[in-house]
Amino acid sequence: MQYNNIKTILLGTALLFAAVAHAEDDPVTPAIPGVSAGGVIIDTIKEGFKGTEGPIGYTDGSLLFTETNDNRITKIAPDGTVSTFLENSNGANGLALTPTGELIAAQTLNTQVGVIYPEDKKKILAQNFEGTSFQRPNDLVLHKSGNIYFTDSGTRATKEVPNPPPSHPGLFLITASGELKRLANDIKRPNGVQLNKAETILYVADTLGEHVLAYDIAADGTVSNKRNCAKLDGWKKEGEEWSSGADGLAIDDNDRLYVASNSGIEVFSPKGEALGIIKLPKKPQNIAFAGKDKKTLYAVGRGSAYKIPLLAQGYQGRAK
Repeated sequence: MQYNNIKTILLGTALLFAAVAHAEDDPVTPAIPGVSAGGVIIDTIKEGFKGTEGPIGYTDGSLLFTETNDNRITKIAPDGTVSTFLENSNGANGLALTPTGELIAAQTLNTQVGVIYPEDKKKILAQNFEGTSFQRPNDLVLHKSGNIYFTDSGTRATKEVPNPPPSHPGLFLITASGELKRLANDIKRPNGVQLNKAETILYVADTLGEHVLAYDIAADGTVSNKRNCAKLDGWKKEGEEWSSGADGLAIDDNDRLYVASNSGIEVFSPKGEALGIIKLPKKPQNIAFAGKDKKTLYAVGRGSAYKIPLLAQGYQGRAK
């Protein structure tokens, strides 16, 4: 009997140490007042995706995101189940969802912006600017007016294409009436775009910049008063150039701004004050709130997808 008791105690102790060791390996949230409780485990949903981008909360509480390299849109259900939502997405990158359920995508194969779902609603909204084809439509956000803001991040050298065509990155507007306007061509690598709750401010992530940029939105949809909004901790030298890695953007119901960067997910107050950083095992590329109550922040990047329970609630006034 005594031997069995000792055996039980030793087994329990071993399991306890194993659990502690496992917990220490899991990424956890930092304590950021109003945003995240400290020590909550960040769930790695799955690894091995191909080109993780464009997450957006869907109408059924699930998350949609794009696998640009595999030319599809993938769905993560609230219970973590992963399935294919749409094949042959034309290399969809950033996504937006209209109030009537059309899915709009920045598309990277035949470079364009347009509705890709449902099938009977598919249409092209913009393919080129003044006769010049887009190079890499990246991210987009839908304004309540029906205006669409999107970025073209331009070209950059890679191992596969060491000498790409000259880059012409830009920030663009497709008005509700279908007119295409270029709003800016002076951002080095425009990436994620987001609106504040009132939809009076447009945020733009510049991957090669130290700050997230902010613009005031006029009644006609054009922008002005370009300024540095949030100084990024992720700013560092990568090879021959400096980069913050600024990519996807999200906001919560208190108008806090969340930025995927080299450092993780950086959180800022509406005034651009740094509040904290949610670290992840791999660098995030894009982020979005999803779920019925929008208290879950999802992050995708480098082939992985993460689910982060928060105290903060995402803004419910639009899908993104």
